[in-house]
Amino acid sequence: MEISGFSKSFLEVLKHNGTYSVNNDNNKLELFTCPINANQFDYSRMTDTLYESVADFSISRKTKEKYSGKPMTLSRKAREKFKEYKKNKGELGEFLLFCFLEGHLKAPKILSKLELKTSTSMYVNGSDGIHFLKLLNGNYQLIFGESKLYTDLTSGLRDAFNSISDFVKEENDKGDEKSGINYEKSLISSNIFRESWTDDEEKFLEQLIYPTTNMEYFVDDAFGIFVGFEIDIDDEIKNLPNDKFRYAIEKYINDFVSKRIINIENYIQEYNLLGYNFHIYLLPFTDIDNSREKILESLIK
Repeated sequence: MEISGFSKSFLEVLKHNGTYSVNNDNNKLELFTCPINANQFDYSRMTDTLYESVADFSISRKTKEKYSGKPMTLSRKAREKFKEYKKNKGELGEFLLFCFLEGHLKAPKILSKLELKTSTSMYVNGSDGIHFLKLLNGNYQLIFGESKLYTDLTSGLRDAFNSISDFVKEENDKGDEKSGINYEKSLISSNIFRESWTDDEEKFLEQLIYPTTNMEYFVDDAFGIFVGFEIDIDDEIKNLPNDKFRYAIEKYINDFVSKRIINIENYIQEYNLLGYNFHIYLLPFTDIDNSREKILESLIK
């Protein structure tokens, strides 16, 4: 299963500010920032690199193959999918998480939330997408996505881990019985055959979902987390020369995030999530609600 190169294009315009270990070397927090132009985050430049990934995220492989010779029709269907889903404020976070997991982590998508949500109303309680990752030791991770766009980073991280805890415990605040990690695996299994896979790929994916003792590798559940958060840049920093602004804002963001690592470690302990691996991606915004709307509007117009 190949990963589209479009997600890599998205990463090429972002600044990778650093990698932080959380609890152990298996859990990583990756901090990125938007491109900067004239002492402001350049969202239009970032958005320009996201257009081609919309179809990869929102449309199934089978649908993409069906319209492979009709790029304009495929583009319209992909944007319509976003337009229908725009009422949910989490759609941009889900899309960016997909781009980070494929483009940076090199973890191919199995299914996205947009694809699964049409199959059951219960899926509103599920993860934001499912990917898999092959490890250097030959084992695999089945990665469930969780994304948040919050004004406050601490609140976003806390709620992300709270959602993951409910997902693992197979609980949800609506009191519905059908939710959680095992229910979601059954959804993946039933929806795999709606996709366009080879026989070998179908067999491989079934083994990832329901591993057996006679396989040559192990499969562990893991989580991909994206949190977009808001930062407030004071006038003193805004008035700096461009080169000094870039240095100052990167230092400010790194200092801001590094102080939250202990919070993440506490959440993992508090919610009894030790043993799971986490791939965490953070991206700061200014005026996050307005920025989210503008980015989405650009993607679907």
